[in-house]
Amino acid sequence: MKKWGFLAGGLLVALLLASVVSNFASSHPDGLDSSLREGCTFDANDEITGGSCPAQQEREHEVGGPFADYGIAGLDNDFLSTGLSGALGVLLTFAVAGGAFWLVRRREPAAGNDTGAERTDPAATSGG
Repeated sequence: MKKWGFLAGGLLVALLLASVVSNFASSHPDGLDSSLREGCTFDANDEITGGSCPAQQEREHEVGGPFADYGIAGLDNDFLSTGLSGALGVLLTFAVAGGAFWLVRRREPAAGNDTGAERTDPAATSGG
């Protein structure tokens, strides 16, 4: 039963981090975004105003989807959108991982072997 308490506690901590703490993450670009922006100049609205950098070829998400840009499409409240998308991401990841572990879990051996005969210790029957 300790196993289930540990899993539930881990899930609750992950949900709390993804739904609440993620809203307070830095809005500055991470390492990849930062390296793509090197060589360009930006205005106060973070729009490229000059220079030459790979970020100039940036386009809208080609795939899109309901969770694009760390939010939920159609929700106007940024705090709620980010928190809800984080919580749904955690639940989806937990469900997929749990299903995968369930599929590959170790099963208890059957009561007897395939032939129906009892197992014997080879050392005990060798007379040695």
